[in-house]
Amino acid sequence: MGGNQFGTIFRVTTFGESHGPALGCVVDGCPAGVPLDREALRGELQRRRPGGGGPATTRHEEDTPEILSGVFEGKTLGSPIAIMVRNTNQHSGDYEALRDVYRPGHADWTWEAKYGFRDHRGGGRSSGRETLGRVAAGAVAKALLREYGMRIQAWTSSVAGIAVPGPQDPGFDPAEGEQNPLRIPHRETAAQVLRVIEQIRAEGDSAGGTVSCVVHGVPAGLGEPVFGKLDALLAGAMLSLGAAKGIEFGEGFAAACGRGSCQNDRPIPAAVQALPPQVPGLRYQSNRAGGILGGISTGMALEFRVAFKPVPSISKAQQTVDRRGTVRELSIRGRHDVCMVPRAVPVVEAMTALVLADLLLLHRADRIRSEPYGPCP
Repeated sequence: MGGNQFGTIFRVTTFGESHGPALGCVVDGCPAGVPLDREALRGELQRRRPGGGGPATTRHEEDTPEILSGVFEGKTLGSPIAIMVRNTNQHSGDYEALRDVYRPGHADWTWEAKYGFRDHRGGGRSSGRETLGRVAAGAVAKALLREYGMRIQAWTSSVAGIAVPGPQDPGFDPAEGEQNPLRIPHRETAAQVLRVIEQIRAEGDSAGGTVSCVVHGVPAGLGEPVFGKLDALLAGAMLSLGAAKGIEFGEGFAAACGRGSCQNDRPIPAAVQALPPQVPGLRYQSNRAGGILGGISTGMALEFRVAFKPVPSISKAQQTVDRRGTVRELSIRGRHDVCMVPRAVPVVEAMTALVLADLLLLHRADRIRSEPYGPCP
């Protein structure tokens, strides 16, 4: 009956189903006095919401948040923060033909095997819409992290096998990533990927990709030995997302092909150290471990990448089975993403914020004096 809660001190419970009346979250353990802007919260949900164009589903939801408790005059009270978003554009009838049929690549069979019963309307809790509660909670965590100078930025780094230029490459522009529905921070690549996405849509198929994330301002010392390591917690957070299938930190799997003499730490030239955090280039090349050593943050930028499989809901005909074991041909109708990677960008940021907020509060209890972090203003 568990599995809906996340965190130790900064604790989050999410609730709701894709076609139920509402979804949301309850955040407990957030310190009092953290500025929480309702419009900033709404903005995070808008980044994730369906109906944004491009590869996204045609389901249109406003996703307007209602803060039910825990906030007064724009600041957190220290009490549980309840946030709810009502569903207004469900087309549950689109799923009636799937009541007794298991969709290929979905959690239909596994949920029924576990509970003996399932919500066939869009997958219920296994739907990607479940991430709405995570993004709402992540907005609260981001507000806390901003008080300590931490900034999280994720972007689409590949789609359908097309790699997006990184921060060290010409033309990389984080602002551009928020101006196109693909969340690709490189204008020429975004146009190329959009053409490919439209072709995949015309074929009734879908595409996967990766999301990269960088966190600036992470202090050294975050992470709990031995089973609460920063990278382990981030991996667990990312792989709790329905379509996530892999994660790598820093150079990731490419590091397995190198030698220790190339992968180990080395002094960073003074000229590079003097660069402001937003300047790309050598600063990124020198952070091979992704900002984590021994499961604890090093004080450098935190860097990782998450891989997402293609959306399994496709209109192309497939074979599957029903509850009686009869082989059926299935063409899934309804409103679905061609590629959900762009909408995963704010979700990756949210889960990163939840992990860091929890570890930050845990770290404040690690020693009597913790001047580098200070009291929450």
